[in-house]
Amino acid sequence: MAIEQIYRGLLSLLAVLFLVQQLSAEPFSARLKAFGSDALLPQHDLQRNLDDSPAYDGNLDLRLMWHPSADAWNLVIDYDLSYAKGDSFAFRGAPQATLDQLPSDDRRRLLDLSWTISDSEDAALIHRFDRLAVSWRSAHWNLTLGRQAVSWGSGIVFQPMDLFNPFAPTTVDRDYKAGDDLVLIERLFDSGSDLQVLGVFRRDDQGNVDADVNSLGVKWHLFSGESEIEFMAGRHYADRVYGFSVRHPLGGALLRTDWVATNLNQGNWKVSGVLNLDYSFQWFARSWYVFAELYRNGFGEEGKPADALSLPQPLLDRLVRGEVFNIMRYYSAVGAQLQWHPLWTQTLTLMTNFNDHSNLVQTQLRYEPGDHQRLEVGLIATLGDAGDEFGGVYVTPLAPQRFTTGGGTRLYLRYAYYW
Repeated sequence: MAIEQIYRGLLSLLAVLFLVQQLSAEPFSARLKAFGSDALLPQHDLQRNLDDSPAYDGNLDLRLMWHPSADAWNLVIDYDLSYAKGDSFAFRGAPQATLDQLPSDDRRRLLDLSWTISDSEDAALIHRFDRLAVSWRSAHWNLTLGRQAVSWGSGIVFQPMDLFNPFAPTTVDRDYKAGDDLVLIERLFDSGSDLQVLGVFRRDDQGNVDADVNSLGVKWHLFSGESEIEFMAGRHYADRVYGFSVRHPLGGALLRTDWVATNLNQGNWKVSGVLNLDYSFQWFARSWYVFAELYRNGFGEEGKPADALSLPQPLLDRLVRGEVFNIMRYYSAVGAQLQWHPLWTQTLTLMTNFNDHSNLVQTQLRYEPGDHQRLEVGLIATLGDAGDEFGGVYVTPLAPQRFTTGGGTRLYLRYAYYW
């Protein structure tokens, strides 16, 4: 615990110094968010049989952000207070049901900066620091130490290169990605290229600081003609990972591809990748945005698994860690966004599992009355049979009555106010 006490003491000292010098010039910003969902579960769903349907869930979240700076030094403090209540507390984890990735604990992070105020079977009140970092910047160097978010890769729906708290394909609230305890060193070059050296530090399942659960990586970003290219190499937990990314304009569209090869500590290789194309245009006096994406999940199964317990251990590990959200091999996603009015925008996305031919449809209508408010209402429907990924994955072995999780239709409402 000594490292946590030193870290908290250092950050507290820096916070006091910045507070004395900068508080009047650097006010807080904030976001208040309310999120609610209603799940209409199929007859074979485990939650429906143990509880009931529809299942109602909701949360209220207040995020306070203070980012003072002085010369080359910057301090980032994001404090989060959240209250969550619902029917699904004991049934969380279905990949396609992840609508709101609200962090609830720091069990695996190096520093425990989350505290539970109250907890019950169907509700919890938690506060935590989602960002708590200090950085130093010069013309060619950036150094960040503390809890901060890092995103690698350029997937739209699927994120094989983003190994650090990626968003699930169906996640609605993408305002703020969860932070990790890290050290990030960046070297900027006059050519526009840059080099990142990253270390993410964690604890194992027993709460011990262990190098086998850390991530250490290097990413080189450069330009070649009109293309942007990235190379990545490192160690993620006990595995070696290597990747590259290419972004290239095609007329008015942008083509991207990310590929990651993972050398498991058992010695075999898993290769994952995405290829996507997106385009924005005007049509019938309306603003449109369309995209298409292909995804290969190197850890996924090509055949339909018998149940969730029979999945390979490397896939189960990544599902539990929140790095992978799909259980089979090949997928596509196509989507469009239409601005009906300057205040009203609608999105539609279709995800297809090529292995079992199930589908997931997600649509959302967003209303923005001003820069400080946003109201979103949406629907997610899974189209598949029991046992299909987008119909409900079996969670029990062969038995007279088998149950699934992840299927059904979900309605949601989200309101956010920023100041």
